[in-house]
Amino acid sequence: MSELTISRRGLLAGSALLLTSTALPTIGFAQTPKKGGRLVLAADSEPRNLNPAIVASNGVFFISSKIVETLAEASFDGKDGLAPRLALSWEGAADGLSVTFKLRDGVKWHDGKPFTSADVAFSALQIWKPLQNLGRTVFKDLQAVETPDELTAIFKFAKPTPFQLIRNALPALSSVVPKHLYEVGKIEDNPANNAPVGTGPFKFAEYKAGQYYRLTRNDAYWGKDEPYLDEIVYQVLPDRTSAAAALEAEEIQLAAFSAVPLADLDRISKVPGLKVITKGYEGLTYQLVVEINHRRKELADLKVRQAIAHAIDKDFVVKTIFLGYAATATGPVPKNDPQFYTADVPTYPFDVAKANALLDEAGYKRADDGKRFALKLLPAPYFNETKQFGDYLRQALAAIGIDAEIVNNDSAAHIKAVYTDHAFDLAVGPPVFRGDPAISTTILVQSGIPDGVPFSNQGGYKNADLDALIVKASETLDASARTELYKEFQKKVAADLPLINVAEWSFISVARDTVGNIANNPRWAVSNWADTYLES
Repeated sequence: MSELTISRRGLLAGSALLLTSTALPTIGFAQTPKKGGRLVLAADSEPRNLNPAIVASNGVFFISSKIVETLAEASFDGKDGLAPRLALSWEGAADGLSVTFKLRDGVKWHDGKPFTSADVAFSALQIWKPLQNLGRTVFKDLQAVETPDELTAIFKFAKPTPFQLIRNALPALSSVVPKHLYEVGKIEDNPANNAPVGTGPFKFAEYKAGQYYRLTRNDAYWGKDEPYLDEIVYQVLPDRTSAAAALEAEEIQLAAFSAVPLADLDRISKVPGLKVITKGYEGLTYQLVVEINHRRKELADLKVRQAIAHAIDKDFVVKTIFLGYAATATGPVPKNDPQFYTADVPTYPFDVAKANALLDEAGYKRADDGKRFALKLLPAPYFNETKQFGDYLRQALAAIGIDAEIVNNDSAAHIKAVYTDHAFDLAVGPPVFRGDPAISTTILVQSGIPDGVPFSNQGGYKNADLDALIVKASETLDASARTELYKEFQKKVAADLPLINVAEWSFISVARDTVGNIANNPRWAVSNWADTYLES
């Protein structure tokens, strides 16, 4: 393979298609897709393991979703919010013990081998269930996958498993990899994890550390006339101010996942040829939470947790830290979720006087220096907003006599300190709500989670009633009854405060107006971009 030489200034050189400044109508107006061209966009991280079947995270999906496909994708208008990908249909048995997938015919892997039900069975049993960070929970009772023919996969469960859960998990947890490349050797060490082979509209071409990832068109893709683009290049720009400058200089055409700082959005929205897009992340809601180590005597006291909740001005956080690009949270399920959210939960309005009174009632009087006790506070380093909230929270706690020492770590050290070593009192975390509480939300408060599992309850919190409710919901097959159980779950979490939900936010994209078919599904940034095109 010839080496691609790329510089920031030269990325778009040689392609008149990419340098046009012809304005397009805004999103919502139908355009005729054009074929060809190279889409260049900003990437602020460099995941080394690009296998989304193992690492179900947005950083991996951002690149790999164009290469490795799932059984279904999220949809604004599809039945149950889904659109077919490698599966054409899915049907759950009334007893909850099986789900039948009918698969797409004529699909080939990038190496030319045919895609079959054997690949689905292998991915589910050998990767999703034992290895995937989220699949370990969702597919824990998956016992077998029957393949009566090459286009049928029947998932068999040892215990009744809600079809609603399996259906909701498909967009994020069902990435299928080729059995013939993974069946020999240790899956975690397979070279295809770093250079994935999939069925998607784009093939992995090359990666240059610190520079770029390059994907090229899959000419044998199953989608009619798709993909439209010839190449996608992810230019590594870890500094968010660099992304804004590159957009304005027409060196890149797209910055997703709020790669452009929120503070720059108002200005950049006025730059001719650029558009700011708030759609396309509805299925990727991030939550700003205060994680609590209940091993600390003070924090094991509900009145102390209530006091901390009352000390946080959520409206100020949304307006000042997120500049209005967020919403205040009421509990563990975000307000934009159409299936499970309820507002009928206990709330904690900003009230410093009440917070102080609760701490007095709990027996933590102020000393002569005005302090009640000291805590270690670890803000997650992943986003500017989580770090800024850490600074705000320290000040909010000081107002009620709690002396918080901020401990800043890089990503690896933060994960180890909070989720393995439990070396924190309070931590600021950004978990993701993935469409169903059982996928990545109940794990934040359920007891018995092994040490070392990121974004899980590692604060020593135990509540037998809440645990029982979580188990009951996981086994309830009727979707309406299951939904009601998760509404009760939200009430219990808001009442007992194992953690404190502060805000919830999605991301912003900024693109040249020559980029078409942006934000046309709820997980657009991590979908396959088969229909994305460049206007000539």
